[in-house]
Amino acid sequence: MAERSFVKEVQKLRLGTGETFHGEGILAITKALLQCGVGYVGGYQGAPISHLMDVLADAQDILGELGVHFEASASEATATAMLAASVHYPIRGACTFKSAVGLNVASDALANLASGGVTGGALIIVGEDYGEGSSIMQERSHPFAMKSQVWLLDPRPNLPSIVKAVEDGFELSEVSNTPVMLMVRIRSCHVTGSFETKNNKRPEMTVADALENPRRDTNRIVLPPASFLHEKEKVEKRMPAAVDFIRSRRINEFFGPERGKAGIILQGGMYNSVIRALQRIGLADVYGETDVPLYVLNAVYPLIDDEVIDFCDDKDSVLIVEEGQPNYLEQAIASMMHKKGVDTRILGKDILPMAGEYTGQVMLDGISAYLRANAPELLAAQVLAPNAPGENTLAADLAKVVPGRPPGFCTGCPERPIFAATKLIEQEMGPHHISSDIGCHLFSIMPPFELGATTMGYGLGPASASAFNSPDAKRRSISFVGDGGFWHNGLTSSIGNAVFNENDGVIVVVDNFYSAATGGQDILSSRADNPTKSTKHPITDAVKGMGVKWVRHIDRTYDVTKVRAALREALTTKEKGPKVIVASSECMLNRQRREKPLVAKAISGGERVVKPRFGVDEDVCTGDHACMRLSGCPSLSVKKLDDPLRDDPVASIDHTCVGCGNCGEVADAAVLCPSFYRADVVHNPGRWDRFANRVRSTVTGFLQTRREKRRLTFADA
Repeated sequence: MAERSFVKEVQKLRLGTGETFHGEGILAITKALLQCGVGYVGGYQGAPISHLMDVLADAQDILGELGVHFEASASEATATAMLAASVHYPIRGACTFKSAVGLNVASDALANLASGGVTGGALIIVGEDYGEGSSIMQERSHPFAMKSQVWLLDPRPNLPSIVKAVEDGFELSEVSNTPVMLMVRIRSCHVTGSFETKNNKRPEMTVADALENPRRDTNRIVLPPASFLHEKEKVEKRMPAAVDFIRSRRINEFFGPERGKAGIILQGGMYNSVIRALQRIGLADVYGETDVPLYVLNAVYPLIDDEVIDFCDDKDSVLIVEEGQPNYLEQAIASMMHKKGVDTRILGKDILPMAGEYTGQVMLDGISAYLRANAPELLAAQVLAPNAPGENTLAADLAKVVPGRPPGFCTGCPERPIFAATKLIEQEMGPHHISSDIGCHLFSIMPPFELGATTMGYGLGPASASAFNSPDAKRRSISFVGDGGFWHNGLTSSIGNAVFNENDGVIVVVDNFYSAATGGQDILSSRADNPTKSTKHPITDAVKGMGVKWVRHIDRTYDVTKVRAALREALTTKEKGPKVIVASSECMLNRQRREKPLVAKAISGGERVVKPRFGVDEDVCTGDHACMRLSGCPSLSVKKLDDPLRDDPVASIDHTCVGCGNCGEVADAAVLCPSFYRADVVHNPGRWDRFANRVRSTVTGFLQTRREKRRLTFADA
């Protein structure tokens, strides 16, 4: 069950020539693919591009009508390898995934695809996940383009430019027989706007047609001697063809006056931030008219030498706005100027930060500093007021008041009790080396658990513990891998590796039924019925099939005692080889998305519905807060009592509680804390419910009255 449904929005994909599309960048990209006659699309989910996969999944009917094949790939490498269909056949294909981790995984397939070249257009849509809001290591897509000699487009963040980039990308790929990467940043993926649509096109050749007419060309296969000729072909044929196309189609854009003392060369994806900074300075208006010459690189690789030289030739200096490091554009342009004998000063990372996200404030400060030093006359008539009164100190003031909020598990997350059990085991048996993995379970490194030493890649948690398989060790390592990472890379690289090398460590597979961290997409082991995918393949069967002998399956992770017992057994058993625990419970977010509409419908329809709620008895709670030290649930907090004899605050559960019961189970070393109670809220109660409630109320009232009388009697005495 994906995080977001696009069932209604995908109907916009049916818009025809002359109609106007309104919506998000992700949906616009999908519409552009269909308008371009794409024949097949594959991909792997990951922010900020996950929704593109969700859109395609919800648009299966439309894709089927056009003869377009869509596949949710097992990994980014699988998605890129799909583009092999465009090597020999004139079929336009596209794949999509998150960058840079996606490109890391896909790099082998990408290199081979780029070496042999393509006949049909091959477009790789990468979501550039860069900056403070990113969930990955900070790397760029640019070096992959340069390394493998594929062309890289970085369009301005507005819908017409993004749609045009998809169209240009396919044509550029076909003209130069080279795959093209289309880089869309977070702002591009989620920007809203409009563009004039065209009719969707059925591919001139579908993958079904290709199967009926198989083709091959030995020269396109990456094997000597052909592979030695591919590099020569890239330099002598493909690169010149790409340069000519980019120049003739005017893919790169110029804004502002033709001549000037200073100018800015920028990545297309940075255009909105640059123009906004110029607006705040007073050198651009709301329509984008600017007093500073801009050269916008919608194609950042390859660069068009004569365009760059012509832009820089009359200027004393040029600022390169290039987010991330290393500064590939700045180096390339500076080298170009030197070789051509142009003495324009090339500035960039000496004014703007070498690393980090180029936020609005960073852009404003950097461009202002550049213009003050290199074109002060442009600022002479401007009143530079970058911030509203007090804006500079706002962040600092908030930091004093608002406490730090590290990432953590959602309310009711079934992964929380797994790490509570692990923490309890460490209290019992001492600390262990723990290898973490990519996914929601990586939040275990944060308080209150603070577990895990490393994370080496998606599905590589157990692999990163393989060096600790020493025959002299008296203690076993523990490693974690999620179900998404397990199917992506973990089955072979982690489980298979552990079996083959007879590793003696403990591997915990965190199974929450979905690829949850990327938006709740179905995977092989999902327990939901999926009309177009094969699900319900148990992880335990796959693990045993790889040769693991010691396997335990826990089908309810909220049973902390059971999870702890399984970990204890795995760490102490004399049986050699990898010990695998598959800990399964449905992702609470997906469960709530699935159940809430059904419950609301049942209640509104007059059906009897029972919803559990948990609470804390203030008279029983001792205030030791063990429930929080081993839980960290966002719905669990503290409350100060009015009782003057009790200084310590007691535990309290707020309205966001989903009734999982984990807080009570982990309290007091995983023995259900007596201060927690469960109350069943009955909607649309029947006669028996009303009768039982009256009996309970009568008995409770009697006992409360008697207790109060006794208290008063003792007080009088």
